Amino acid sequence: MMTKWFSRGWLGSVYVFLYLPILSLVVFSFNESTLVTVWSKFSFKWYESLAHDQELIDGLLLSLRIAFTCATLSVVLGTMGALVVVRYKKFRGRVLFESMLNMPLVMPEVIMALSVMLLLVMVQDLTGIGGRDMKTILLGHTQLGMAYAAVVVASRLRELNISLEEAAQDLGARPLQVFWYVTLPLIFPSLVSAFLLTFTLSFDDVVISAFLAGPGATTLPVVIFSRAKFGLNPTVNAAAAATIFVVTACVILSALYESRLRRRRLREARQRDVALAAVPPPAQRAAVPVSPSVEQKHYIKEES
Repeated sequence: MMTKWFSRGWLGSVYVFLYLPILSLVVFSFNESTLVTVWSKFSFKWYESLAHDQELIDGLLLSLRIAFTCATLSVVLGTMGALVVVRYKKFRGRVLFESMLNMPLVMPEVIMALSVMLLLVMVQDLTGIGGRDMKTILLGHTQLGMAYAAVVVASRLRELNISLEEAAQDLGARPLQVFWYVTLPLIFPSLVSAFLLTFTLSFDDVVISAFLAGPGATTLPVVIFSRAKFGLNPTVNAAAAATIFVVTACVILSALYESRLRRRRLREARQRDVALAAVPPPAQRAAVPVSPSVEQKHYIKEES
């Protein structure tokens, strides 16, 4: 009994630790006071101010564009890297390739951002072409996201039954057809997971964006971080609360869709079991008379 209450109390304290700051942020986003920690009265004032804050809106739109493009590129490049690592066991430089593919996972983001920034500065000095804008931020985010996507897709590729691809090749399918019609549908859930993971990492990133952002390209996290240095405006609370509302709605819709899909699969499984149970066993099936062939009739006639 004591263990039961302790486990429930521990679980409750973990939930409080995780979600109480988020709940307080949402509550104070409806506060009319200009102080983010002093409650005065309920109001939608800061949501109205958010609708007219062009800097936050531009930062949000830029973050969404960068995150979507970064997630797409990361999934494509990460899948290619994962296929090389998993499917080709022996080639010259394999260990180096796999190490460099996983390097961004353990390297600090500050070092990555600084190295990319110095590279871009050097290229700009040599060629006169360059400048920090959306493309430079996208380059840094893709460098990080590709490593995460490769890990997710590679873990799924290692679990696949290679005999399915070999069977498709034996039936005459070309390598591209095998990948498109056999491998891709099997790894599709991992591609979706990699896309969502890299999208979140890119949208939430501050360090790489701060190093690679230019005057005309500032993402939403960088805008919020720059305002925090001079004292948070309650409009930031409204922006964060709106993001929480959207994410919560997406999570709930996803959970409902998964639950509906699971119920449909269970219903189909029950119907299949009922259909199989209705079929009598072979011993109880009536024997079907088979008429003899012409050769059998001729043989019977000769024997008689």
